[in-house]
Order: sequence, then C-alpha cells, then structure tokens
Amino acid sequence: MILHVDMDAFYASVEERDDPSLRGKPVIVGGTPEGRGVVAAANYVVRKYGVHSAMATSKALQLCPKAIVIRPRMDYYAQISSQIREILNRYTPTVEPLSLDEAFLDAAGSEQLFGSVETIGRAIKADIRKELNLVASVGVAPNKFLAKLASDMNKPDGFTVITPESVQTVLDPLPIGRIWGVGKVTNQRFEKLGVHTIGQLRALTLQQLQQEFGQHGEHFWELARGIDHRTVVSDREAKSISHETTFAEDITDIDILRAWLMELTEHVARRLRSHSLQGRTVHLKIRYSNFETYTRSKSLSAATNATNQLWPVALQLLTTALPERPLVVRLIGMGVSNLQPQTATQKTLFVEEDNEKDTRLDQVADQIRNRFGTGSLRRASSVQHNVEHKPEPPQKP
Repeated sequence: MILHVDMDAFYASVEERDDPSLRGKPVIVGGTPEGRGVVAAANYVVRKYGVHSAMATSKALQLCPKAIVIRPRMDYYAQISSQIREILNRYTPTVEPLSLDEAFLDAAGSEQLFGSVETIGRAIKADIRKELNLVASVGVAPNKFLAKLASDMNKPDGFTVITPESVQTVLDPLPIGRIWGVGKVTNQRFEKLGVHTIGQLRALTLQQLQQEFGQHGEHFWELARGIDHRTVVSDREAKSISHETTFAEDITDIDILRAWLMELTEHVARRLRSHSLQGRTVHLKIRYSNFETYTRSKSLSAATNATNQLWPVALQLLTTALPERPLVVRLIGMGVSNLQPQTATQKTLFVEEDNEKDTRLDQVADQIRNRFGTGSLRRASSVQHNVEHKPEPPQKP
C-alpha cells in the first residue's frame, strides 16, 4: 500500500496559522494582479468563488473582489516543508517528494516498527497537526494513482483508504476528469464517445481506446481499472530527475517559455547537486494545447550538475528541436537522466577550468538559497515574467 500526503492549501494555511485574523476570510497567496501574477494557493473560503491555484490573480479578484492577496514567502514555506519531510522520514526512507507540500511514501517495510500502513498514515497526519499546527490530507491505496486520488477525495482534513477490494466501487462513479491526463480537450473527446464516468470508460475495449487515443489508450485503459505500475522512488534511487509545470492559460510567448525553462533547469540542477549526482542526458518535454506531447533529448560528452552547462542544451532543444507548428504550449518540462555519483566524473584538461568556475558559481548560489530561501536569488527573466515553479506529479518514465 502507498501513502500520498498532501498539505491542505499549504501556503494559505501557513499564513492563516501565523495570522489568525485571516481565518474565515478569503485568502489568496500569489502575485499581484498587475502583469502576469498568478494564484499560488487559495484557501477553502475563496475557492467557493471559483478561485483556484494557477489562475491569474486579476481573474481571481474579479471572482472575489474582497479576497486578501498575500505575496508568497517561498523561503519560509521551504523551511516548513523541510520540517514536514523530517516527519515523513521518521516512518520510512522511501519518500518521493512532488513539491513543497506533497509526497508519496512506501511504508511497507516499516509495518513491523509502526503498525499497518493505515496506522502510519494516521500517525503522520497527527504529528503534522501536533508539531506544526497544520492540516494534511492523506490517501492510502495500492498504488500512486489511487493514493493521490484518495488524498483528494475528502479534503480538507481528509483521510481516505482505498483497499484492493474497493477499487472499482470507488472509481466507477467518478467523472472522467479524475483520470490523470484527461484535460479539457480529452474530456470533450470522451464526451463525444458518450463517456462521462470512469465506469463508462472501463466499458470500452483496449482496441477502441487505442484507435481513438493512440498510445495514450492503454494509459486510460489501465487507470480506469486502478492499474498503476510505478513505484515510489526517492531522489537517490531515481534514474532521472525532472520537473514540469502546467500553465493555467496556454503560453504563446517564447520569452516566457525560456524563462520557465531556465527556472526548471535550476530546480533540476540543484536537486542533482543536493544528492551529489550528475547526469549526461538532458530532456525537454512540451505539451501543446491540443495535448500533443513531444519529448526531445541530447547527451553531453560528460556528466554534469552545473546549471550553466545544462541550460544551453535545454534551450537548444526548445528553440531548434521541436516541430514547426504554432507555439501554443500547455506544459513544459525539463529533466536529466543517465545519472551517476558526482565523484565518478572524469575531468578533462580543456574543460576543467570552466567546470570549476561553474561549480563555484553553483555552490555560492546554493549557499544563498539554503540560508535565505529559494526565492532569495532569482534570474532576471524569472522575475520579469513572474515565473514561480511548483512541481507536478511525475509521469511514467
């Protein structure tokens, strides 16, 4: 059984905890309504007005003019996230973080110490409330897809268990949009087929789904049956490290995409360095508005974790390796694979000096962010385009 721990309206809940006068009021944590400010978190009061994360702040204030907008304190949230991670690691070393406020856990090996996985989930939830005065929703299920679904089902302050015997009973009545990968456009295609619920999707044959959705057909067929073969993988065990982000509104500006890609590259490079890992292959993932998805990759001559060495390759993939078509992008992702321990890198005479400069630069940047928070040092392009990344659930490798 897998656990998914998800903090309820994390950023907004932290602000309410620190300022009790905000409780009961509509609270938005995010950028200013001017320019490209977006909602990073919305408490449950303001969500009643239709406000949600990744929405433009200007639109959110149209829906709820009395909403209180608070600028994010990312460094502070990161500190609290570390405290949450410490609680999770008490119960199992197999923790796969998705972002500051959610993670998957495989606690099967800890049952002799702490009891059943359900008991462990309740203990984690209680520890977070007692020690941090924050609320987490927890899902317990046979796999990642079902565990995340479970944690979302009874928010806020939810605790939901999906047993192997109850999988279809739980899934069948749910709307088709609860399947990972079913967005607005795909949902419309299912509606044309007369499919509105997961149960109706399950009634379709694999051949029908493959004919309609190509290689994604098998993905939908498996999830409708609660099948998800992915395991929980900690950073140290991962074969690749990546981040991606989905935009609330499609992006058509190449400069904004460049800024986001730079931000993602920095996140990936920093995670590599934090685990003393390097990688040789850079990957780019782009999903267009019609859900067509392209992945491109390029291998380096030597493994690296230096931001300035990964960035030119990622940018080249963005600007030269994609098909000729209108730039209407829904999702962008960047990753690095072919990982190896940092000490295994073979230095060369001609690039050693540049590598050492990049390493020193990254070390200084990491020290600043570790001491003062992730938002303390940012690229000019990220600030200009209000880029602020929150990772999403990982996809199948």
